[in-house]
Amino acid sequence: MASPKPTAPTGPFPPTTLHILIVGAGFAGLSAAIECHRKGHRVTLFEKVSSIEDITRYGDIISFDPNGSRVFEKWIFSSDPSPSEGGSGAYEGKGISVAERMEALARQTTWLDLFHYQGEFVTRQGFEREKKWGRRINGHRGELHRLIWEFVESKKGKGGIEVRWGVRVLDYFEGEGDATDQKGGGGYAGVVIKTEDGKEEKVTGDVVLAAEGVRSRGRKLVLGLESDEQPKSSGYAVYRAWFPSEDVVAKNPVTKHLVENGDQHQGFIGPDIHFLASSIKNGSEINWVFTHIDDGNIEESWQFPGKPEEALTYLEGWCPVVRELVKATPPGRLIDYKLVYREPLPTFVSPKGRIALIGDAAHPFLPTSIQGASQSIEDGSVVAACLQLAHHSNKYGQLAKEQMVPTALKAFEKLRYERVHKAQANGPKMRERWHKANWDGPDGVWNNPERIWLMREEWLLGFDSEADAYARWSEVVEEIRKEEKGKNVVELDERSGKAKL
Repeated sequence: MASPKPTAPTGPFPPTTLHILIVGAGFAGLSAAIECHRKGHRVTLFEKVSSIEDITRYGDIISFDPNGSRVFEKWIFSSDPSPSEGGSGAYEGKGISVAERMEALARQTTWLDLFHYQGEFVTRQGFEREKKWGRRINGHRGELHRLIWEFVESKKGKGGIEVRWGVRVLDYFEGEGDATDQKGGGGYAGVVIKTEDGKEEKVTGDVVLAAEGVRSRGRKLVLGLESDEQPKSSGYAVYRAWFPSEDVVAKNPVTKHLVENGDQHQGFIGPDIHFLASSIKNGSEINWVFTHIDDGNIEESWQFPGKPEEALTYLEGWCPVVRELVKATPPGRLIDYKLVYREPLPTFVSPKGRIALIGDAAHPFLPTSIQGASQSIEDGSVVAACLQLAHHSNKYGQLAKEQMVPTALKAFEKLRYERVHKAQANGPKMRERWHKANWDGPDGVWNNPERIWLMREEWLLGFDSEADAYARWSEVVEEIRKEEKGKNVVELDERSGKAKL
């Protein structure tokens, strides 16, 4: 039977036989869960905390650029009041998208005003031209996370996404052949979990996606480590705060301009520090962050409660707006976050090709890249597409069952690896652009203010990760076949187009 053209990225997608296990309910994990479910796969998601409230009750600003938010456009809250059966077809139809719901909660600005750290205005960078690429969404991390979770909940019912809260993953495993009598020799992957009542359980599926952050236990198996690795300090840390503006900020003549004329977005650039402040929800809430040099030890933890008086010691000589904003921060509303550094990984995929790292587990980003969240969303979109395409190839005899998952995950890595690391490199570049700014002279910032603009490039922001996966699938699979000399990808008969088994 000849293979029809693979299902278009728009769907609806027929059910597959694949069971995807996902570890971690952060942005990467939820994105992968939704996209895998949308592509017709069965999904089970594990999260160590007991409820979504444990994740969303705290947070500060998070950004999704157009390359990330375009994925949210495809997640539609159905206007049909009837209960969903949870299948991938439930994604089609009329309703409001997650992107639209997010935008209603987001900061309503199309610019960034940049100042010298002593208070003098330098330049305004506008983002109007980016509308052709999609939505820029900047909002409260917890609120946007909860909105994505609401969408997951809307897919409950028969064939929906199974979520297991309060489950700690102790170990990962994978193998070839049969894990159970039902696996049929296609290979398997799984996790050993511990539930809240202390019971251990072994859960087996076809694929495991490790989305539990920079300390993911999945990194140990994927990288062939004998013990869990420790994160390294990047040499920088960031203070983060978010709080209502009405009590202090709106009443202070030095800071009230930040909140009395709708939403604002301002940045202050100084030696080895950049300070960003923005108001949101028509100025009713305000947030600020600043990155600074830090030599702290992060062996035990990389996030601590912060104290405004300690933050102010880094800001000696800075303008009154910045200092007054820090002073206005209520108790318990400031976090000192150590920025973790990881060397680029040699691979995102396990030795047997059935476990993949996604999100921060694979590629943590510095905040100055403004791409960490968006790249995590892209990961979920691409890995789900690759698994659907591999299943399609197997169905029509082009890929043996035992090679279906390894081929999909290796294709995912090929599609993502170069792009992710190129995007990661923007973080240090942007930090140096601000922290080491040369202000004076004919080539200095005062004469060339665009030197401190954010890097906003079409290759990064105007990208459709799902469409790219479908367009390049055949090319990438052929690359894998050649590199591995047919060992992991089935060779096709030139006449019939079927697999040589």
